[in-house]
Amino acid sequence: MDPLTPDFDVIVIGSGISGGWAAKEFCDKGFKTLVLERGKDVKHVEDYTTANTAPWEMEYHGRITQKEREENPIVSKCYAYGRTTEHFFVKDNEHPYQQVRPFDWIRAYQVGGKSLLWARQVQRWSRFEFERPQRDGYGIAWPITYDDLAPWYTHVEQFIGVSGNNDGLEEVPDGAFLPPWEMNAIEKHIQKEIKRQYPNRTAVIGRCAHLTAAKEIHREQGRNQCMARTRCERGCPLGAYFSSNASTLPWAKKTGNLQLKTHQIVSKILYDPKTEKATGVEVIDAYTKAVKRYSARVVFVNAATINSNSILLNSTSERFPNGLGNDNGLLGRYLSFHNYRGQVTAIHRGAPEAYYYGRRPTSIMIPSFRNKTRQDAAFQGGYMMFYSATRQGWTQQQEGAAFGTDYINKSAQPGPWSIYMMMQGETVPQKNNRVYLSNQKDRYGIPKVTLDVGYTQNDELMLADFLEQGAAMLKKAGCEQINAYETHQAPGLDIHEMGGVRMGNDPSTSLLNQYNQMHLCKNVFVTDGACMPSTGVQNPSLTFMAITARAVDYAAVQLKNRST
Repeated sequence: MDPLTPDFDVIVIGSGISGGWAAKEFCDKGFKTLVLERGKDVKHVEDYTTANTAPWEMEYHGRITQKEREENPIVSKCYAYGRTTEHFFVKDNEHPYQQVRPFDWIRAYQVGGKSLLWARQVQRWSRFEFERPQRDGYGIAWPITYDDLAPWYTHVEQFIGVSGNNDGLEEVPDGAFLPPWEMNAIEKHIQKEIKRQYPNRTAVIGRCAHLTAAKEIHREQGRNQCMARTRCERGCPLGAYFSSNASTLPWAKKTGNLQLKTHQIVSKILYDPKTEKATGVEVIDAYTKAVKRYSARVVFVNAATINSNSILLNSTSERFPNGLGNDNGLLGRYLSFHNYRGQVTAIHRGAPEAYYYGRRPTSIMIPSFRNKTRQDAAFQGGYMMFYSATRQGWTQQQEGAAFGTDYINKSAQPGPWSIYMMMQGETVPQKNNRVYLSNQKDRYGIPKVTLDVGYTQNDELMLADFLEQGAAMLKKAGCEQINAYETHQAPGLDIHEMGGVRMGNDPSTSLLNQYNQMHLCKNVFVTDGACMPSTGVQNPSLTFMAITARAVDYAAVQLKNRST
């Protein structure tokens, strides 16, 4: 591997949401780009083998057995895991890890990664997400502001396609949207009552990465309008929701600048002390276990938060004995996530004549109303709510036992509306929430990941507030049989892990600068969830993509100027 003539301009580790965006942006700019994926290839349309399969065409009508749950106690907890999707998930015994405190690590090793499986909710972060950690004293200052990222949000939204309304709310900034999905009658009623009873709380239709109307840029990608089937996690043959497989990777391939290699497990990034830069990566073939090296002028780390941390921790050298760029000892620390433990269910007997059509792929969101402009609650950070209403069939449990003709007649009529509400809470970064490497090694000779992550008293206070407020809001909206409860789920099942390689202005408290460039190894960038100094309230994926596009733009200038 000759550092004077590298194999590629850029190596991107990982082909998921952020890795696909890095590849697309670099290839568009004319750079020879290698994407390394540790899992199998998944070809758009061709490899969505269950996309059009009906339940009765599958064993056990598509459900997994109790034995399979017992064999996979972690991954089987995921909402998207089942007979139709199990081939897209990492089984528990395929890549074991260690837990100091319970953590449900959900993984997808294939081309496209979790972009095939994600829930597709995409809100811009507000200025409060970037300002609140330093303002309220629970995190370091973000090195960028909302204004820095705003044009990149637009850049990403226009390409991936995001449905939603421009609602004029500072806490969830407006964007470049396609037509929104519509609320049903009871959802609109709850929206109206919340606004009437709580002037500072606003329910709006969720914003999701679905093509409610395909524009020319989406047609150029070969994508089409969403049909509201909600079989999304099986892979969408229409390309109606955004995934790397349907969008960014095919786009990058058309440029002729992309090479994609599968079954390549990156074990470490290689460092040259003379140049103080990375020279490339070392990979292990997933089948043969043969070791190979690839060289490049720039390395983008997009393996998903925990694996990105583990690769950097394993990238040791004489200069960096504790992991690449880890002079301050903070690599792997401040791992954060979203608190999903609160839920509320209820029924509503209004609008008996109303119904709805299709299976809308988003719900209604209530942006955070706590600690917006100042800390006004007993806890730090904020939380948002999501709710939806569905019309259920009549059941004996709702109306009492019935038999014969009476039972048949009642069964033919719809029952009341069922309401479901959930929280998405910001967790405060904690130094002792971390990922580190074990002395034990996996079957490829790479140290096993150890996760030591848990909840705090702050999370308990936030949960209690959600349960109280959620129940009160639904009661004032006329709901009945309200049941507010916590799920007791471990961290990780939210699949929003962030941190460990955080951005910051100060190299003594962060690993990356404002352009996601490592302070101490200038040609290595980290732009997936690992780079985040805090979790914010909103869903993170849109921010990952915008941060990636912005970092590529910066790195491309450095490449052209030969300064990286």
